Amino acid sequence: MRKMKESRKTRYTRMVLQDSLLELMKNKPISKITIKELCEKADINRTTFYAHYRDQYDLLRTIEGETLSWAKEVITDLIGKRDKKDEMLKVLEEIFQYFNGNKKHLQILMSEQGDINFQKQLLTLIYQEMGVSSSYAPYSVLNAKEDYLIFIVNGSIGLIQNWLKNGMNRSAKDMAETIYTLTCQIK
Repeated sequence: MRKMKESRKTRYTRMVLQDSLLELMKNKPISKITIKELCEKADINRTTFYAHYRDQYDLLRTIEGETLSWAKEVITDLIGKRDKKDEMLKVLEEIFQYFNGNKKHLQILMSEQGDINFQKQLLTLIYQEMGVSSSYAPYSVLNAKEDYLIFIVNGSIGLIQNWLKNGMNRSAKDMAETIYTLTCQIK
């Protein structure tokens, strides 16, 4: 089946719904957000909502999927440099710049209100695409290698949440260097 191009109206409707959901998630978890409330916030009717999404979770998964696709695309484009340190720092800095440019959405997606599984999936994708994986850890015990990746992913989530919560008070470059340095020290 051939996918048709989205009309401007469809793109606008989806954008308004995404923005409205994330705005509502600032104050309450997604499980407490109703379709009625979401439609009122977006100023659309329920029929229009259901023409695009099954429920608020489907809408959130769409937002998360778009973010994951972006991350994979950017990392793939940036990988391939000769110097691993410069390559990793550049990828991390680009990711933090994206966070800064899309802070309205990412402050919610990466906050305590967001889905922790999405956060882990995003950072695991980032680290694996950059070549940091459980096999990267120099431990001889099998479980310790997996623990390495779990630790750096969860530690990074905490740092990012703190950065977002504090109004992104550090530059993208500074955050990239901090995470890179801490990750390297763990090895």
